[in-house]
Formats: sequence, structure tokens, C-alpha cells
Amino acid sequence: MSASSSRVAAEMVCNGDAQSVSTGVNYPEIMVIRHGETDWNVDGRFQGTLDVELNETGRQQATAVGERLSKEGKISAIYSSDLKRAFETANLIATACGGLEVIKDPGLRERNLGDLQGLQPHAAASVCPEAYKALLSQKTDQELPGGGESIAQVYQRCITCLRNISVKHKGQRVVAVTHGGVLQTLHAQACPNNQPVKFLNTSVNIFHLSDGDNWVFKSGVDISHLNQIDYLRTGYGGDRSSC
Repeated sequence: MSASSSRVAAEMVCNGDAQSVSTGVNYPEIMVIRHGETDWNVDGRFQGTLDVELNETGRQQATAVGERLSKEGKISAIYSSDLKRAFETANLIATACGGLEVIKDPGLRERNLGDLQGLQPHAAASVCPEAYKALLSQKTDQELPGGGESIAQVYQRCITCLRNISVKHKGQRVVAVTHGGVLQTLHAQACPNNQPVKFLNTSVNIFHLSDGDNWVFKSGVDISHLNQIDYLRTGYGGDRSSC
């Protein structure tokens, strides 16, 4: 699969409200980017809130997406999860875009997966069967053994975070570097009737937010900047092994 073939249509609107935010400058354009590759991504391990660093491929990916964004218009602010893999990605983007200071926001953190963190899915099913069963549960209030978050808790945290960013940056282009689980939640908010999307490392995903509750997923899963760089074909949300 080539990078260009992984792109979603440039004007993908999911909630039917695109006209209300398609003109004017009263809404922000928020480019939500998944962090670069880590060795645990390669191994298929559940990372959650464990502080895993980028590998060398991940750093190359982050540099490439930063160079791309630097050519696409002024960026007013860069926000990031405070976990290393996201924060390092954000700082490499910031360097390419003129040295903006990265603003850490814990609201962009990955879901805490409790006892499952550090395990591969096949091992998790046998080592922590109750936690793995809870992960697969469709109950939104199901917390994960070992201090893990429920789907509802993640939803409240990251939706509130993006709403707060949108209020501060109306009419501006903003970058938010985060994780696959958070991107799945934001996509579900904008596209409640759509199937989950496979979010690849350093993919660019553009959201328009109007009045806090009018969400449009304008485009996504764009990794055209990785044409000359290796990347994992598996991605969070689209594969059983994604972590």
C-alpha cells in the first residue's frame, strides 16, 4: 500500500454540517497528528500511558511531517500529549515550523490500559484475561483492571481538551499531537455513524470545530509525507494488533 493510497478524500464530511464551517474564520482548523513510530508499535505492544520513546524511524517520520506542515500555512500553536513519544514528535514538528513552543496537555494522553500496558494482545488474553475481556467490552463505563480508564472517561477527557483548544484559536491553524486511541475518540465524535479508521503513525487528520459541538472531520489518515520513509501498515483502530 502506497502512502498516497492511504489518504482519505480531502473533503470527507461525516456529520452533515459542513456548510456551517466551510467559510469564514470563526472556527479553528486543528491538525491532529498521531505520534511517530516506537519499538513497541513494531512489537504490537499495548503502550497506553507508559512513556515509550520514538525509534529512529519515528523520528524521521516526525521530521517529515514537520517539514510538510511548515509549507502549508502559518501554524499558531502546537499542543501535545505529555508522553514522550508524542512530545518528541511535537518538538520535531515545532523545529521545522519556526521553533514554536510546544504546549503540553495531559488531555491528549493515550488511554490508560491498566494491567494490559506493556503486553502484546496474544499474551494479554492469557496473562490478564479479565483485563483483556474488559478491553473488548462494548460497555462505555467499563474501567480496566489496574487503574485503566473506561471509554467514557477517555471520551470526556479528550473531547473537552479539543473543545478548549478550539475556543482559544478561532480562525487559526493549530497542531495537536496525540495517540491512536484519542484519534479514534475524536473521529467517533465527528463521525458517529462511520466505521473506525486506521490511524497510522504521523498521519495528518484535520478537524473543524464550530461552537464547540459542531465537528467536521475534513480529511484524514494522510501520510503522503512518508513516501520516502518506511512506515507500519498496521494502525490504531484498523487492525486487531494495533496498540
